[in-house]
Amino acid sequence: MKQSQLLIPTLREAPADAEVVSHQLMLRAGMIRKTAAGVYSFLTLALRVLEKIERIIREEMERDGAQEVLLPVVMPAELWKETGRWDYYGKELLRFKDRHDREFCIGPTHEEAITDLIRQNVNSYRQLPLNLFQIQTKFRDEIRPRFGLMRGREFVMKDGYSFHADEEDAKKTYWLMYEAYKRIFARCGLVFRPVEAMTGAIGGSLSHEFQVLAKSGEDPVLTCTRCDYAANVEKAAVRGAVDPAKVEKVSGKFQKVATPGKTSVEEVSQCLGVRPQDLAKILIYETEKFTEVDKWDLSRPMEPGAGRVNFGGLDPFSDAPG
Repeated sequence: MKQSQLLIPTLREAPADAEVVSHQLMLRAGMIRKTAAGVYSFLTLALRVLEKIERIIREEMERDGAQEVLLPVVMPAELWKETGRWDYYGKELLRFKDRHDREFCIGPTHEEAITDLIRQNVNSYRQLPLNLFQIQTKFRDEIRPRFGLMRGREFVMKDGYSFHADEEDAKKTYWLMYEAYKRIFARCGLVFRPVEAMTGAIGGSLSHEFQVLAKSGEDPVLTCTRCDYAANVEKAAVRGAVDPAKVEKVSGKFQKVATPGKTSVEEVSQCLGVRPQDLAKILIYETEKFTEVDKWDLSRPMEPGAGRVNFGGLDPFSDAPG
């Protein structure tokens, strides 16, 4: 087809709400058009790019034995209530009722759907392992969609799910997919860095994000200059410079000490004549337990005097702060 026949509605100037360069260029080049906040139409040129990316993903997934499936966009509430995530996801989960007053949601992710599919159709460990993936439209009702496609509400996502007879086999597939993602990003010509990350609402004990390094990004990446360690700010583990062997032991009995009007570690340390790093304080916060819906638990993380607790690193699915 000739270029003159293609729908490429270019713009001389980018709209005022287009903040990052990638968003501005895609709008000016006639690749995408905004339908609603965080919802975009892919025009001919953008669709061609998307199809090329999907082809690379499929080739690398199939190279390592993954099978492609396509799960429904709409899922019944029962599956999400069974896992406890119907309430946990909050307003980001788009819910609705059908004409029979039954509750459904638009999938922001598909752990519930794929697990239900497997438990109904896999009856023996001899059918394992299974490595499945899909490329599907997702919807998360972001409170503040921005940066064009980078932080949209509706988006296309490749998600993969594997099933195994034991944890050791699951870890093998995890690292197999880790290498596959490195190849995918490299083939797309991106400058990226795999970093350790929190599992969050997805769950699990091991997670990596593949962060594309760019000035327009909004997720800081913390790296070590002495090794290959890298993590996002929620996951990063920080060790203080204090050597435990050199910490002086406190003698004597515990006693209450009045610190009237002192509301910070700095003020208390000055009042007591000690260093902030020699103090610790306990914080009280509420966290919902998912074993008992609508019940609340008080967790008490201890914060070092010279530092602060990373609340992003506290696991909401754990009985204790993570």
